[in-house]
Amino acid sequence: MALAIKFQGMVERDEVRDYAELARLGYVTRARLTQIMNLLLLAPDIQEHLISLSSAVAIRETQLRCIAGIVDWREQRQRFESLAGSAS
Repeated sequence: MALAIKFQGMVERDEVRDYAELARLGYVTRARLTQIMNLLLLAPDIQEHLISLSSAVAIRETQLRCIAGIVDWREQRQRFESLAGSAS
């Protein structure tokens, strides 16, 4: 999550031209970078929660991808609460 926020800031400050350039700099595919950046589609309170989580809590990025694909933030929150409850 923190990486997605950092990368978005780099694009907004014109430190990099676009996501494709970020992918090249990070030695990852554009598809992988898109997966990371899609975490920004999570509701803001979920993003904050993820940043504050202890590293002992095991939530995988692949699980978050499914939640980020949900447009309705209320539903995202419900799914995330269920996921976070089972992860702790």
